[in-house]
Amino acid sequence: MADDHLNPCASDICRGVLRLFGDMSLAGVTEMTLANGRRADIAAICPKGEVTIVEVKSSIADFRADRKWPDYRPFCDYFYFAVGHGFPKDLIPDEAGLIVADGFGGAVLRAPAKTPIAAARRKAVTLRFARLAANRLNFGAEPAPADLISLS
Repeated sequence: MADDHLNPCASDICRGVLRLFGDMSLAGVTEMTLANGRRADIAAICPKGEVTIVEVKSSIADFRADRKWPDYRPFCDYFYFAVGHGFPKDLIPDEAGLIVADGFGGAVLRAPAKTPIAAARRKAVTLRFARLAANRLNFGAEPAPADLISLS
């Protein structure tokens, strides 16, 4: 079993996944709250409008303690776990994709099956994504006005 202290931290894994997604022509954001109240570590949209969600796991303990990942599936076409290089790959469920990443980049080790989401949900997720990205661009570290941050 790999030592957890050899794994990169969650922010490094996120950075690597976002760099990988950029190379794959996906636009991504971190920490996107979904309509069910769950917060996706990374959400991304490809040029076709397909939605990908990534759950980042920086340690074995983090993975074992968190069983909410099925709650993300209804909101994406593709679902991945992203882990560091030392993470035991056999822990990741077969139905999920697998990305290994660090602060410099990442690689897809296993692609997930596509599970298309309904058109109405795709529109809602895409609008939520766009509003979040626009608010972050426009307001940066400053808090956005309350009427702009409501993403419901």
